[in-house]
Amino acid sequence: MDDLRDKYLTAIAAAADEAALEELRLAAVGKKGEVSLQMRELGRMTPEERQVAGPKLNALKDEINSALAAKKVALEDAALDARLAEEWLDVTLPARDRPRGTIHPVSQVTEEITAILADMGFAVAEGPQVETDWYNFDALNIPDHHPARTEMDTFYMARADGDNRPPHVLRTHTSPVQIRSMQAHGAPIRIICPGRVYRADYDQTHTPMFHQVEGLAIDKDISMANLKWVLEEFFSAYFGTKVKTRFRASHFPFTEPSAEVDIQCSFEGGQVKVGEGDGWLEVLGSGMVHPKVLEAGGIDPAEWQGFAFGIGIDRMAMLKYGIPDLRAFFDSDLRWLRHYGFSALQVPTLHGGL
Repeated sequence: MDDLRDKYLTAIAAAADEAALEELRLAAVGKKGEVSLQMRELGRMTPEERQVAGPKLNALKDEINSALAAKKVALEDAALDARLAEEWLDVTLPARDRPRGTIHPVSQVTEEITAILADMGFAVAEGPQVETDWYNFDALNIPDHHPARTEMDTFYMARADGDNRPPHVLRTHTSPVQIRSMQAHGAPIRIICPGRVYRADYDQTHTPMFHQVEGLAIDKDISMANLKWVLEEFFSAYFGTKVKTRFRASHFPFTEPSAEVDIQCSFEGGQVKVGEGDGWLEVLGSGMVHPKVLEAGGIDPAEWQGFAFGIGIDRMAMLKYGIPDLRAFFDSDLRWLRHYGFSALQVPTLHGGL
């Protein structure tokens, strides 16, 4: 038995793989193995011999089985180590770059404008893009003979034969949302109305569809001074520098008095720099809400007054981010979108500097 122990323990320790280890197991403790054959001889021994040989054979069998199990675990660990060394993967490496979309400048600037004006207390209101003739024109004190009501400027919807009602229109501004909000909530009110609008125009600075955001504030003691403060604070926050404004008398059917608003800028090397220089650039129209517009919204003009303004979102994006042609906004050119687009993580916030 000492010879068998030395023979198999040495062979087990030297086994190179699991196949060789299995051969040793069969040779030692298999049905026809040497240790198994020795255990069969116990039946031919006398009781005294059996008491001496039996425990030794069982101990030998257990020792060989333990050596086999330990060697098997060692071979499996070695095989795993070898596989890991050949098939390793560095999980700390950055992932492969994958195509990613970008946020359109119009969406980004809309969020920027909303963040600034929301901080001033303006709520966001929305309305339908297909409007009635009354909400789009009549309620805003736009007379029947006004050029904006011609088919050269406004997209009219078709009516069925025999239907004599005024046709619906694709809204030419977001001002109808102001009327709907006044009717729904009354005064006081402070809202902005961002959204798509439509006009029959197409050139470098005009497209048939574009985006506006209009502001409305109504209370008992609001004046043009409040309007000027709101606009100067807005432009300074939007452009990230102190911006002066200049009001020029103008005329809009829905405001009285009305004013075109210019912002201070300089023109150098074909570029516009806002907030410096001696030049002025027209950016929006504004004024005090006309009494007839207040009445259309269900508000008593003898008790309430307020201001309104309208900003072109697309043009504000062109000014801030140096985009030369408005038509490119809607060409779906992936190169343009990758160049001017924004990461989804660039969420506009006041504390983040927009």
